[in-house]
Amino acid sequence: MMKERDLDWIERSVIRLHPRGTMLSILAAGSVFFPGLFLLSKQCLRCIPGLRWREGDAVVVSARLVSSIQAIMASTAGYIISSSCQDIIEDQHWLTSSYILFAVPYFVYDIYAMFLCHWYKLQVKGHEVDNGSRCRAVAVSGYLRREFLMILHHVVMVTVCFPVSVFWRQGKGDYFQGVMFLAELSTPSVCLGKILIQYKQQHTLLHKVNGAVMLVTFFLCRVLLFPYLYYMYGRYASIPLLRVPLVLPWQCNLGAAVLMAPQLYWFSLICRGALRLFTGRSSRSRRPTAPLKPDPEGQEPQTANGYSTWMGGRDTPTISH
Repeated sequence: MMKERDLDWIERSVIRLHPRGTMLSILAAGSVFFPGLFLLSKQCLRCIPGLRWREGDAVVVSARLVSSIQAIMASTAGYIISSSCQDIIEDQHWLTSSYILFAVPYFVYDIYAMFLCHWYKLQVKGHEVDNGSRCRAVAVSGYLRREFLMILHHVVMVTVCFPVSVFWRQGKGDYFQGVMFLAELSTPSVCLGKILIQYKQQHTLLHKVNGAVMLVTFFLCRVLLFPYLYYMYGRYASIPLLRVPLVLPWQCNLGAAVLMAPQLYWFSLICRGALRLFTGRSSRSRRPTAPLKPDPEGQEPQTANGYSTWMGGRDTPTISH
């Protein structure tokens, strides 16, 4: 027979979660919204008189636009949730699981959108790209190598973070989930940086201001995210910060470490780029050296987060959630 504790957990879960039909409806809404917004933006950029952008340019900018809109929506939801929870463990907000369900299709869509950006950038670079199976296979292989960390991040968000956030939490910790949504505050500046680099605007004041904004928001919203969450739990439980990892379940510490590691890696590259940008050094000021050999897809050395390691290079993986 089931224990009373198990019955209580099931009862709370049923009350907490949406009915199955509602959950499917929210997932369907997200599945339509993000690809639909991408197609609408691309069509507008291609067809509106005075714009009429090329297909590749429209695809890349539309993908950045959708990422920025998702980030603004997630950050808004995060602020509403976190500011409404007085008890950081027990208080609940309906928007928490609703937005998680709505945003899950975004990560699936974005994997394909990133591939489209990669595909059209190969064409812009002058490589012979057609619809042949061999050429497409080469493009997919290059995409998987170049964007491996970001693809892995998206897959983990769908296969691990989604079920953990919706089911495993048992209706607790909406405040922490809301604060994690606020990590998306750094994404619009990342996307803008990638667009500015794509159109060779690294010399502009906007690029430097945006780089500073990205550095600050990334540090506050992503690097300090888990230390802040640990601090808040320590204050709630009246224990020192250094003891928090010892009292939390090992799954929480492991999940935090897995999510934190790529953020530290990306932030280190952003710092290197910011140092070169704000000290006035760029790739143009360097002495000529032997040219680097491109890989079979013509890609340059891997960079990160909308700015190259000297904030003057090629486009790089965006940060999502």
